[in-house]
Amino acid sequence: MVTAKRPILLLRLDEIKITNPRARGKKSFQEIVDSIKSVGLKRPITVTKRDVYESAFTHDLVCGQGRIEAFRLLGQTEIPAFVIEATKTEALVKGLVENCARRYHTAYDLLRDIGRLKENNYSDADIAAKIGLSTEYVRGVARLLSQGEQRLLRAVDSGQIPLSVAVDISTADEPGIQAVLQLAYQKNQLRGHKLVIARRLIENRRRRGKGLGTLLPERTKNPSASALIKAFKADTDRKRILVRKADATRNRLLFVTHALRQLLAEEAFQDLLAAEGLDTLPRNLAARISRVEPA
Repeated sequence: MVTAKRPILLLRLDEIKITNPRARGKKSFQEIVDSIKSVGLKRPITVTKRDVYESAFTHDLVCGQGRIEAFRLLGQTEIPAFVIEATKTEALVKGLVENCARRYHTAYDLLRDIGRLKENNYSDADIAAKIGLSTEYVRGVARLLSQGEQRLLRAVDSGQIPLSVAVDISTADEPGIQAVLQLAYQKNQLRGHKLVIARRLIENRRRRGKGLGTLLPERTKNPSASALIKAFKADTDRKRILVRKADATRNRLLFVTHALRQLLAEEAFQDLLAAEGLDTLPRNLAARISRVEPA
């Protein structure tokens, strides 16, 4: 168990290993930097002492990645730190609780920590009790994580779709997904703009896959041949769609130009436009109408 006594030491930044790094928004990080710059550090970071030294690291970080990064940005070399005694699992739980309490935590950070707790034989109920979430929520996000559904996870985290709908989508085939959307519409879970977003999300998931590059920090540097072929095909499909849209727009423009040219050849139509005060055209349109288009 974590001991009650927590001595404060002044530790060098290069002695502290960030074992569980997290992504942080620029805005929230800048707020931390501005706060430390104006009023100083309000609360020391929390670390545990390493049993086995690795390079120059003497301590593992439990809580306070943002404060450490802010100190480095401000040119500091040392930072006050609470030193606690805790096992790796206890340190992970403490870091997870702080992550949940943060205003700007990401779904990937949360789920990655839930996955690590499950690897340490914590049940869904135990994890839910520790981080203050429902067992159903933990079970649902753990299932999405195990299936690599980062695209759906981001939508859940941003409130675009309910977790239960995301779980149902992850286990359904193409016809089944449409049934899931229909049911969500009937239950008033997805209406209006949210339904449009959900359909766009499903299309992107179908074309680009379940994952998101920004949520995969451990992605291999050298992609496989199959991954390159898949990316090439996806890019080719997108370009084909753009070409088809461009052709359709060009055909509509040719049709409108031809129709206007025929109408303006009629004296009665010209008299009608003059009577309504509409007998002038934009210069570019007039030039296009007077130009002879190829058949």
